[in-house]
Amino acid sequence: MSKRRFEMFHYRQALHQMQQGLSDRAIAKAGLTGRHKAAELRCRAQSEGWLLPGADIPDDATLDAIFLAPHRSVAGPVSTLEVHRERISGWVEDGINARVIHRVLCESHGVVGSYSSTYRMVRSIKKTLPKITTVLEFSPGESAQIDFGKGPEIVDQYTGEVQKTWFFVMVLSWSRHMYAELVTDQSIETWLGCHRRAFEHFNGVPASCMVDNLKAAITRACYHDPQVQHAYTDCAEGYGFIISPCPVADPKKKGRVESGVKYVKNNFAPLRTFRDLVDANAQLMQWVMSVAGNREHGTTREAPLKRFVETEQALLT
Repeated sequence: MSKRRFEMFHYRQALHQMQQGLSDRAIAKAGLTGRHKAAELRCRAQSEGWLLPGADIPDDATLDAIFLAPHRSVAGPVSTLEVHRERISGWVEDGINARVIHRVLCESHGVVGSYSSTYRMVRSIKKTLPKITTVLEFSPGESAQIDFGKGPEIVDQYTGEVQKTWFFVMVLSWSRHMYAELVTDQSIETWLGCHRRAFEHFNGVPASCMVDNLKAAITRACYHDPQVQHAYTDCAEGYGFIISPCPVADPKKKGRVESGVKYVKNNFAPLRTFRDLVDANAQLMQWVMSVAGNREHGTTREAPLKRFVETEQALLT
């Protein structure tokens, strides 16, 4: 992906979140852009009418002409370290200190600049990194958490074919009601299809979807600049939800769905037999709506299906 398309993607995502009502602070915490840049973008969006109800997000060419083209002719001093910014950002995110970064740049990448220039760039990168916090509470309809987990091997009784499977699990963060499905791959087509069937199952869409850094959703995982699959971005814009990638190596951010995947694997799959994949999914959905939906949840002390039907379903879009 070119730098231009990457920047336009961030502008589009920020505008999409503004249309959803998120503040500049929330957009900055998501790592899309800084608060000052978000404020400038919001000001321009309001003057252009992009935030009015039903307004379309402008295409890449329009955004490029407004935000990037005017600056291309402006020349100024550029640090010799700019060509290494992405590499340095990755090291900073991994916790490597400035002195080690400077030594490696000099020894392995031919940099002849002073340590102070490396220190200044490291400090500027650190200022842009979002503070990582663990969200513990959600409002009804606010969020769903999504993940894949390894499923059972299914021997098709009609063809004899052995199929490896994975559980797709989407858990509504407030009610803990879930949608689960067995699939045979983790492709982007399967990922998007599972989303559609999950939303049909809930008869609504949560405000945001928290996803792990699997390839069907995130093409490049990092704290500051996670790159989202373009097809998934289109899906989010179409359904009107916000993609919320989990920070790298931070499972606490999606604890509800990890618990949901473990619950499905440990309580549905053992000691069951399936004629084929269709039969397995029919059994799984019946189990979701009976056993899983009506159990007393260990945290809420209520049945997830009851909380969903009585409160959360009406607050989904």
